[in-house]
Amino acid sequence: MSHAQLSPAIYGLLAEFDTPTDLVDAAKAAHAAGYRKFDAYSPFPIEEASEAVGFHKSRVPLIVLVGGILGGASGYGLQYWINCISYPLNIGGKPYQSWPAFIVPTFELTILFAGLCGVFGMFALNGLPMPHHPLFNVDRFSLVTRDKFFLCVEAADPKFDMDGTQRFMESLRPTSISEVPH
Repeated sequence: MSHAQLSPAIYGLLAEFDTPTDLVDAAKAAHAAGYRKFDAYSPFPIEEASEAVGFHKSRVPLIVLVGGILGGASGYGLQYWINCISYPLNIGGKPYQSWPAFIVPTFELTILFAGLCGVFGMFALNGLPMPHHPLFNVDRFSLVTRDKFFLCVEAADPKFDMDGTQRFMESLRPTSISEVPH
């Protein structure tokens, strides 16, 4: 089977709305109807829309925590290895494992690893970089940066049926409905 046979012919259906209230109501209706793979697009953040879409909690904080723990452990472990095992030096009778001297580099590596894991984890979870999105194939979608609001139900949604979803989108009374080519 080729890749073209496996992927759906369209990305989804895109409905255009004039007001943020219409978009939020449509997102709530889509979530209530059982659609789970859909997204709302607007020229400015709408807090109610993210709640209506049903955004899940982000995994980025967990990735940052794991990165910080790994950074701290590697920073302390590196210093322990160097000062106690690989190249121990007796300086003024101080113990080889002088943990107060290890605090600053351990803290710095904790912050470094946590920050890098946060950035790369965010990129990975967001599917970035994505230089082109199928929604850019719809001419009217360029209005999302000005004054229009859009709701896109993806064809990858298990409940997606071209005719049924089209009828559902029409019941939301949008300004227009467009098929989004893949």
